Amino acid sequence: MLCLSSKVLRTRELRAFSLTYDARARFSSAPAWETLCVRASSSNTPDTGSRQVGRSAASTLDGHKRIGGSSTPAETTTGGKEKKRAAPFKLPSAGEHTLTMSTTPPPVPSKDSPSWTDPVWASPMEASRKIFCNRSLNMKSIKAVGFDMDYTLAQYKEETFETLAYDETIKKLVDHYNYPKCLKNFKFNSRYVVRGLVIDKKRGNLIKADRHKYVKIAFHGFRQLTADERKSIYGKGDMSDTFVGVNFANIDTLFSLAETYLFCQLVELKDANPGLYLADKEYFDLYTDVRRAVDWCHRDGSLKVAIAKNPAKFIHADPSLAPMLTMLRTSGRSTFIVTNSMWDYTNVVMNFLIGNKTGKDIDHQWLKYFDVVIVGSAKPKFYSDDANNLFHVDLSTGLLQNTDNGSPMVQLDAALKEDPAAPLMPDIDSTEGPAMARVFQGGGYRILHSMLRIKSGSEVLYAGDHIYGDILRAKKSIGWRTLLLVPELEKEMAIMRQPHMQSELARFVQLRHQWQSLDDQFQRLSWHLKHTSGMDPDQRSALGVELGRLSLERDQCHRQHRAILQAHHEAFHPVWGQLMLCGNQSSHFAHQIQRFACLYTSHIGNLRGYSPEKSYRTGSDAMPHF
Repeated sequence: MLCLSSKVLRTRELRAFSLTYDARARFSSAPAWETLCVRASSSNTPDTGSRQVGRSAASTLDGHKRIGGSSTPAETTTGGKEKKRAAPFKLPSAGEHTLTMSTTPPPVPSKDSPSWTDPVWASPMEASRKIFCNRSLNMKSIKAVGFDMDYTLAQYKEETFETLAYDETIKKLVDHYNYPKCLKNFKFNSRYVVRGLVIDKKRGNLIKADRHKYVKIAFHGFRQLTADERKSIYGKGDMSDTFVGVNFANIDTLFSLAETYLFCQLVELKDANPGLYLADKEYFDLYTDVRRAVDWCHRDGSLKVAIAKNPAKFIHADPSLAPMLTMLRTSGRSTFIVTNSMWDYTNVVMNFLIGNKTGKDIDHQWLKYFDVVIVGSAKPKFYSDDANNLFHVDLSTGLLQNTDNGSPMVQLDAALKEDPAAPLMPDIDSTEGPAMARVFQGGGYRILHSMLRIKSGSEVLYAGDHIYGDILRAKKSIGWRTLLLVPELEKEMAIMRQPHMQSELARFVQLRHQWQSLDDQFQRLSWHLKHTSGMDPDQRSALGVELGRLSLERDQCHRQHRAILQAHHEAFHPVWGQLMLCGNQSSHFAHQIQRFACLYTSHIGNLRGYSPEKSYRTGSDAMPHF
């Protein structure tokens, strides 16, 4: 752990448009997190004179703009008008800040973590390969195991995939939403935003809360709010239930990292250039436009075409995926996919993951590892009784064919042919299982249960990465057992296993008890000094001296306690800290995992290390008095 002075630990101010790490804490140089277009001089720019809560202070000196301690000269065009230029951007060099990357390559069985099917007497398990249990689950009761695809079966390389999404979103904003062209100079840093944060769309803030929804870290754009600012906004009693309202967006999927970072940049751009950029936009409008642009990118093919051309650039290869699926199917369980991605993209991704096939080599052989594949499922609507119509996907053409709740309906053009007898697909009630999965689009959980002969939602284990769309709704609405993918666990557990971490945490607990003990002594003597009558002056003077000594010791102990806690969090992420903690409390994200995920693990391949018949057992719940 990095043991820094309390002065360094408290230095987290983000000046102008750059967020830097203290050189002693993390980097040999202090890189800017973001690139923003800036106003070089205020002479030709209207300024309202007002300052929003959380707005960065920036100085304008002789046509230069201060950005993270450096100056950026203005460019001048004809007519005396200034041409805005983006600030220089510097990403961390290779090897810097690698511990905050969310995704890592899939695990490969080894002697330390063998596959369950390997010929060994016991299976030692690396900590990062473990599956953790919140609610006891006996796999003998599970008849079907289902999977989401994106960020579950397929782990994306966020530094390339999210950068692609970020760049394409900016193109949409500039070309179709009339955003300033200087946005094309923005750069994305995949290491800044983490899951578990909440976007306050109305105020332009990004916040982290604990399990009680108490906000402990808040940023406006890239400027950290002071404690007084934060408490004045989020310290009100009526804020506890608003993190799910229309003015808030929870970052509970890795797909949201790029759009959140872009939103923060736009907030900074708007505040730094009042009346010049985005003057007609509220913070809420900025978020809405970003979301619409992101959805457009998913619809128009700008993302999937790039990925289809070179899947290895954007997706981690996973040679252990097919053996894991084979193990589950050999155990007698059905396997299925329910994904919001459409068939064409699903086929490309799954061919790469199972068989490493791309381009002209793509086929449908991967379907033999599943019983049913449902694309375009429109989760979370899929979990409701008001589900969409179900269509069968013709694998040869990609066209959709009508079904009667999954059973075939002969098409009129086929009936007019000489030989219309061949069915479009096996009937839903057929007793013979298909050699390959049947592929459908849309539908709902009831039809899926009929296909797999599931009588109760508790007979299904579903794995996904989205805490709301995959886990919460599946569990609350239809009673599926759930497995949440948390790829960040691997890197966080690597930090926790560092030799000095346990000793630092022990010191933290010791200081906490010592601080509380000193405070109790101080309060007792203060009470005695205030309420004891007949005390002679010498005794009163001695007690006053003792109180002063206790006060100094208590405050010093408290500062050391806070410094260790701060250093602990900065070891995981210098801004947002440990994913599962917020201060001393479980984070809001961790609380959701505890409530809705029966199991959670870092990678879907970790299932290979456990028997398909395993009974997962949770530990005893702990309360403060236990």
